[in-house]
Amino acid sequence: MVHSSLPIDAQGYADRRQRFMAHLGGAAAVIPAATLVTHHADCEWPFRQNSDFWYLTGFDEPDAVALFLPHRPEGERYVLFVNPREPGAEVWTGRRWGTEGAVDQFGADVAHPRSELAQHLRGYLKDAEGIAFRTGHHPAVESVVLEVWSEQLDRASRRGAAALGLVAPCPVLHELRLRKDPAELDRMREACRISAQAHELARAAVKPGMNERQVQALIEFHFLDQGARGPAYGSIVAGGDNACVLHYIDNQDPLKDGDLLLIDAGCSIGDYYNGDITRTFPVNGRFSGEQRALYELVLSAQESAIATVRPGGTAEEVHQTALRALVEGLLDLGLLAGDADGIIEQGAYRHLYMHRTGHWLGLDVHDVGAYRLGEHHVELDPGMVLTVEPGLYISDRLPVPDGQPEIDDRWKGIGIRIEDDVAVLKDGYEVLTATALKDVASMERG
Repeated sequence: MVHSSLPIDAQGYADRRQRFMAHLGGAAAVIPAATLVTHHADCEWPFRQNSDFWYLTGFDEPDAVALFLPHRPEGERYVLFVNPREPGAEVWTGRRWGTEGAVDQFGADVAHPRSELAQHLRGYLKDAEGIAFRTGHHPAVESVVLEVWSEQLDRASRRGAAALGLVAPCPVLHELRLRKDPAELDRMREACRISAQAHELARAAVKPGMNERQVQALIEFHFLDQGARGPAYGSIVAGGDNACVLHYIDNQDPLKDGDLLLIDAGCSIGDYYNGDITRTFPVNGRFSGEQRALYELVLSAQESAIATVRPGGTAEEVHQTALRALVEGLLDLGLLAGDADGIIEQGAYRHLYMHRTGHWLGLDVHDVGAYRLGEHHVELDPGMVLTVEPGLYISDRLPVPDGQPEIDDRWKGIGIRIEDDVAVLKDGYEVLTATALKDVASMERG
């Protein structure tokens, strides 16, 4: 449980709640916290708060439920149901804030014990014009919400009134989360700073004969040593051909002289903001000719893609810029054949580059927010943060498309990805992960 002062002040959370409730109109929202998840037997995974709940509350305990009630009078609009103080439980799992702390420390207008949710929910939802609740994710809370909703539908039909709607809060809430405020961007800078330091330490330490797991340990030790919660996702430490497996997390093989090492790792800090960085470099400090050619191509594609990040642009433009650069470079190297436009249209490059060039980043590593609305791509706005991560993966795992050249063995087993976290600013962009070096000279040593 987190009982220290919050990196984003209470007013910041209050401002978010106010913006959220302004979008709700006359509907009431029910947003549950995460619950503890069993790892095995009676052991649980470390607790990770639900990002939507955290965004609005900053409250880091399991099983809580937050009500947002814009239809109620001032002083009754933000209600928290939390586990009460209980010495017998706290001696096992740590101190709880309880109902008093929910009000005094977290700004709730009213707080109740979690066990009283069913008792109070009817009254709080009375006269709301709808209920905003995400079904299918919180069964214990859902049964209570649906029971209250069903009762309200019955009353509405008897009175001849319009049926009360049940809607998802996600479209509104995720639109808010997509655009980070200045305080959030500062927290993401901190996550990226720690993550970048870990990559620099790893590159300096790596040498032939080390094990992938040792490099993972070095990186994740730095995360913890700097006060982060730990890795934001399963760290990928992939030597040689392992780098051609996009989500490789076995991290158990020796690092061989002459191979490249791909590291995709980032930390999650105390308030859950994340870094997400990938770097690729030679284990022995020197690129081979083929490795250097592909690395320079991926780096050039990434730099061109980052340069397109700006307000009014789109994530699709970022992807298409990187994709075209990769395809044209692969044509020059003889790994593709034909016309660049035709190859892109047919997808005849996908045996070498099979993923998109990035994703939103924030409280979740693959953060919430739409990429397109109908036929239109979402325009980039100040405060959005996205990764830019082109790559090339040369192996025989996927069949070579008809009309494309077979891959010579000298290229096989080379996997390269370069990933940075980029914030959209009013006048362009900021690379939050710039202190993790990536130029060719820095990737080589000796």
